[in-house]
Amino acid sequence: MLTRNFKRSYIWQLPVRIFHWSTAISVVVLSISGYIIADPPAILSSSEASNIYWMGTLRTIHFISAYVFFFAMILRLYWAFVGNRFSHWKAFMFLNKKGRKNFWYVLKHDIFLFNEKEKKIANLSVGHNSMAVSAYIFMFFLALIMVFTGFGLYADTATWWLPKLFGWVPALLGGDFLTRMIHHITMWIMLLIVIIHIYLVFYHDWLDGRGEVSSMLSGYKFVRRKRVKKMKD
Repeated sequence: MLTRNFKRSYIWQLPVRIFHWSTAISVVVLSISGYIIADPPAILSSSEASNIYWMGTLRTIHFISAYVFFFAMILRLYWAFVGNRFSHWKAFMFLNKKGRKNFWYVLKHDIFLFNEKEKKIANLSVGHNSMAVSAYIFMFFLALIMVFTGFGLYADTATWWLPKLFGWVPALLGGDFLTRMIHHITMWIMLLIVIIHIYLVFYHDWLDGRGEVSSMLSGYKFVRRKRVKKMKD
C-alpha cells in the first residue's frame, strides 16, 4: 500500500491515553505488590522489627495504586460521555450486525490466523475492533470486582471514607477468606487478558503498519484518506 494513501489522524484523546497508562502502571504495581502481600517472603535481618517496615510500605504502595486504578476508571467513565467517537460509549456497542461481523473477522484472521481471500481495508478498525471492545467490557467488570473486593478487604483498617463504603462486601461474600480468593483469582484473569492484549497490539502494529503502539503515546494513527473523509462527513 502506498503511504500517500494514508493520513495521520488524531484518534486517542489525551484523557484516554492518561487512563490507559495510569491503568497499565497501576495494574502492574497492584499485581506485584498484591502477590507479595498474599505470599510474603521470609526476610531475615538483624535489625529491630520496628525499623523494618517493608510490608507496611508495600501495603501503602498497593493502596495508592488502588486509588490510581479507581480514579482512572472514573475518568474513563466520564470521558465515555464527552469524548470523541472513538472513546464514546457508543463505540462499545459491538452486538449490532456490523459489530458481530467485525468480531468474527478479528477472531478468524487475528486470533486463528486464517488467510484472507481478499484484503479489504474496511475490515481494519480505525478505533477499537469488536473483539477488543468485548474484551474491554469484560475487563471493566473484572475491574469492578477488584475494586469492590479490594476496598472491602481494606475497609476495616482504612481511615478514609471511600474504602469504608465497601465494608459490606466481605460479609456478603461469606468472609475475608473468600473475598481475598476472588480478588486473587480475578487478578490472574486480568493479567491473562493483558498479555493477550499486548500480543495483539504488537501484531497489528507489525501487520498493518498504522502506528498501533505509538498511537497510545501520541494519539495519532495512520488511516486511509477515504476513511478519514467518511469520518468527517
